[in-house]
Amino acid sequence: MTVNLAKGANISLEKVAPGMSHACVGLGWDPRTTDGAPFDLDASAILLDAAGKAVSDLHFVFYGNLKDPSGAVLHQGDNLTGVGDGDDETINVDLLAVEPTVQRIVFLASIHDAAARRQNFGQVSDSYIRIYDGDDATNDAKVVRFDLGEDASTETALVFGEMYRRDGEWKFRAVGQGYTTGLAGVIADFGLVAA
Repeated sequence: MTVNLAKGANISLEKVAPGMSHACVGLGWDPRTTDGAPFDLDASAILLDAAGKAVSDLHFVFYGNLKDPSGAVLHQGDNLTGVGDGDDETINVDLLAVEPTVQRIVFLASIHDAAARRQNFGQVSDSYIRIYDGDDATNDAKVVRFDLGEDASTETALVFGEMYRRDGEWKFRAVGQGYTTGLAGVIADFGLVAA
């Protein structure tokens, strides 16, 4: 069963997969035909406090920092090409181990070296984010999915979606907000500075 969300929609993860404690967040994309330059998208997660800011620099999970301090959010590694079917990068979330100070987890993708390579999300197709129960052996039985469509033409980074706590349970919201300022622009909105 797949629940497809429209931009701005939200859903309770408990209603989709009752008892889910390990959420797998898969992000996928396919590069369109380009000038031949490598096309590398990077998935990231930022763990936010009640004020909507990153709890700390270590709460920015990406290919250079594969887990948050608690180990609850774990990046599964960098895919440098986006070639092939299925998820290109995955971030696992142990919902029961997320620190109490974390109220939201934002999931985003950015194009590595976008300005130098003159690349943007207009050159990417079939972008999506999906959440599934990591304890389900089929990995596909109960899935929440948001397809970004063709909205982003000049953007070099996108907030795909976010998980957030509400009334003691985790929910997911399809965001689809683009940035022309790349990863630096996204993380600045959440109180971080690019190194």
